[in-house]
Amino acid sequence: MGLPALLLFLAFYLYPALQNLQFATRRWDGITEPEFVGFRNFTNLLTNDDLFYKTLGNNLEFTFLVVIFQTIFALLFAVYLVNNSKVNIALRTLYFFPTILSSVSVGMIWLFLYDPNFGALNLFFNKLGLNSFALNWLGDEKSALYAIAFTQVWFHTGQMMVVYIAGLQQIPKELYEAAEVDGASRWKQFRNVTWPMAMPTTLVVMAYTTIQSFRAFDLIMVMTNSTAGPNNSTNIFSTLIYLTLFNELRLGYAAAQTIFMVIVMILITWLQRQTFGKRYEK
Repeated sequence: MGLPALLLFLAFYLYPALQNLQFATRRWDGITEPEFVGFRNFTNLLTNDDLFYKTLGNNLEFTFLVVIFQTIFALLFAVYLVNNSKVNIALRTLYFFPTILSSVSVGMIWLFLYDPNFGALNLFFNKLGLNSFALNWLGDEKSALYAIAFTQVWFHTGQMMVVYIAGLQQIPKELYEAAEVDGASRWKQFRNVTWPMAMPTTLVVMAYTTIQSFRAFDLIMVMTNSTAGPNNSTNIFSTLIYLTLFNELRLGYAAAQTIFMVIVMILITWLQRQTFGKRYEK
């Protein structure tokens, strides 16, 4: 069993990664003969590409918002729905439902809801007399990224809720019984029992959510009808790579961007581990 797994890893993971690293050292449009340029693609990204830094900022902000709110909502839903009653199972199914939809379907649903003229969100604010809250959500560079981040959270919170429920159900009930005997309130039980015991699950949820936030290409494409949004306000690494690869035909430069994207994801997950993992280990 070990050899087939190793062969699959070499063929579908290691070889493409090494080939991408090779492409990153070339200037190539995919048609003509590649030209070796060494680390010039990397140096250009870091020293002579303002769009790269804007994209990096967008991606970090988008990831921060999605990870924080998706983790919080998923944990709250899981805490209240952890017991296997009929009502809770029905609610879990309801909250999990968006996850089974395609990204394109979710994007189209929220594109309609965010429509500035007849979208349900602006109609709701106008009915309440809160006209100042009725915005061009996806057409304004100040709100577009936040609108898509909210959609991303709505899309995947149910999925992470199920992961949390599986983790919470592994916590020994004796710990809660002991806390009740000591007179601990529900908040103290959550703070001293649930949260520490759920930390391993939280690390998994945060890492997976981080990866999801870097792969929101299709959601952005559908909701902004482009890959960059107004004034590149919704441009993240996956959309930037697409533009570089297919619009500009700069395969080597896109390969270099891909490597930086992977490095940033690794750094973020490492920071999450350092911040929350050490508390769990203590």
